Amino acid sequence: MEFNMKKEEIGFTANFGYGTLHISGDDQYGYRPYQLLVSSIAVCSGGVLRQILDKKRMKYEDIKINADVTRNEEEANRVEKIHLHFTLIGDLDEQKVERALELTKKHCSMAQSVIGSIELKETFDIVAK
Repeated sequence: MEFNMKKEEIGFTANFGYGTLHISGDDQYGYRPYQLLVSSIAVCSGGVLRQILDKKRMKYEDIKINADVTRNEEEANRVEKIHLHFTLIGDLDEQKVERALELTKKHCSMAQSVIGSIELKETFDIVAK
């Protein structure tokens, strides 16, 4: 990956197959780095959860993820805790979803990358269709 400084704005850009990513500490000029960090963990977890549900033939219509982030202003505003709350829409067994979330955390590369430095909590609820 290559990141290039924006000459007339604050931040950097990176070009990927899908398009150009704008990154900046000022959200007027791009995605903030902590937003990308949290998004990576949330979407990786959601994708792994989806694969597990599909593999176990668990029927669902949608997965929504709400990420609540705790940052420490006294330590460079570092991310200390991420609480991912999954809302699964479908007729699902609570115990099976709980086990699927345990597997999700174990197999999500982004979650595994931050374990030990960021507290990651995952909860869920099921909304029957």
